[in-house]
Amino acid sequence: MIVALGRADLLNLALALALGLLIGIQRGWAQREEPDGTRFAGVRTYGLFGLVGGIAGVAAPHAGAVAVVMLAATAALVLIGYWRTSAHPTAVSGTASLVGLLTIACGYFAGNGSPAAAAAAAGSIVLLLAMRGPLHQLVSNLEEREVMAIGRFALIALVILPLLPNTPFGPFDAWRPRSLWLVVVLVSGFSFAGYLAAKWLGPSKGTLATAAAGSLVSSTAVTAAMAARHRAGDGDPDLLNAAIALGSAVMFARVVVLAGALAPFAVPTLAMAAVPGTIVSLAGTVWLRRRARAANSAVSDDVKLRNPFDIGPALLMMALVMAMTAAARWALVHFGDRGLAVVLAISGTADVDSAIITLGSLPPGTLAAHTAGLVLIAPTLLNTAFKASIALSVGGWERAWPGAAPLGLSIVAALAGTAVAM
Repeated sequence: MIVALGRADLLNLALALALGLLIGIQRGWAQREEPDGTRFAGVRTYGLFGLVGGIAGVAAPHAGAVAVVMLAATAALVLIGYWRTSAHPTAVSGTASLVGLLTIACGYFAGNGSPAAAAAAAGSIVLLLAMRGPLHQLVSNLEEREVMAIGRFALIALVILPLLPNTPFGPFDAWRPRSLWLVVVLVSGFSFAGYLAAKWLGPSKGTLATAAAGSLVSSTAVTAAMAARHRAGDGDPDLLNAAIALGSAVMFARVVVLAGALAPFAVPTLAMAAVPGTIVSLAGTVWLRRRARAANSAVSDDVKLRNPFDIGPALLMMALVMAMTAAARWALVHFGDRGLAVVLAISGTADVDSAIITLGSLPPGTLAAHTAGLVLIAPTLLNTAFKASIALSVGGWERAWPGAAPLGLSIVAALAGTAVAM
């Protein structure tokens, strides 16, 4: 049977070959110092693996038996090569043989009309292979409690979360189990990420980087995670408070950006409150950062005292979200659309994004631009107050008040901006 190759088939074959060569370059570099006769395969061989897979992928719709024979024969050669190299005890590499099989698979996907999947898989393989040194160092530096923490987080994030239903239940059908448990995953995840970042990057860089990145998702969860570290008594209190203030600054900026995408008509008024709030929160971050102890003096305490996985604050945060959500539904039932501002303010207390998304989904003209901006200011300020209360209630007044203070001052500054806007 003669198969006419189209332009797309030729491009897919070229991609299969290119992906094989890409993987081969990495493997060749990694094995460059190994003696002759001990290397499983080189750059050309991996390129041919990719090409064979690509040819099999192109041939599969027209000559399935030929494709199966090609794949089986090439896979057998990979296994034989592994058997031959295993005769050298110092050169046994299951990775090399497995990468050979994966290269064939990438070529097959490329030839069979899935170039995006093939490229993504090959890129992931190269990245993973290139991270051999850092990954080995990571594993060697892990403590037993950290491995246990990884296992517990995997349980709540990868096992429990997907199994929970997302159907409403409870008073006013206000709660969804999966959404509520996602709060637990976020808070505990940011807490664990902050611990690891502080350990590897140093308390200063790691804690602040975690707070900034995490606040792009949920500044409330970041605040709860930092407050949990306060409660545990580990780390530099001023540094943790600086992270809380930085999370608030990121939240103010994120609110304006999200509103610009979903409800741009509300941005001019909203910015009158958000900009002063951002400035005050950033000023608080700088002040607290300067007060923080030197990073070297905090490293040992942070690693020694820290519990890498503390689910208690995450469960407390979930309970608070449940209460706020039920209150918002109650207001909607009793006040209807007339209480829209009240509903958005209450629901946005735990998650400002929900208020912005709700407002952006309303029919055009439901609210005037100025009114819409004022409506969004309320949940933004209530969320800031909510985070300050979390910091104080979970972290304790003595350690957490300097972190709550910039949040309170940012509320005052935002209210002043709101007064000007009105």
